[in-house]
Amino acid sequence: MKQPAVYILASKPNGVLYVGATRNLPRRIWQHKNNVFPSYTQRHAVHQLVYYELHEDITQAIAREKRMKKWHRAWKIHLIEKHNPEWEDLYFTLPRL
Repeated sequence: MKQPAVYILASKPNGVLYVGATRNLPRRIWQHKNNVFPSYTQRHAVHQLVYYELHEDITQAIAREKRMKKWHRAWKIHLIEKHNPEWEDLYFTLPRL
């Protein structure tokens, strides 16, 4: 699934949130889950993929990520709950290559 994407990770339902963008979503989420790099997500145990959206190119994904990072927390929670009301970890439903 090498398609640009924007994603939101959570530590738990209504917990710490993290917004990111990537060219390869399954690989990037695996890296977060396995603490491959020292990061905010590692320090705050933010490993659950609760939302993602695919984009045609990485430029679009990065622009969307930057906009979403400026959003109020309530807007991000609303987006998650609209598409994933149970706050399930979507990583396990991603297609793999």
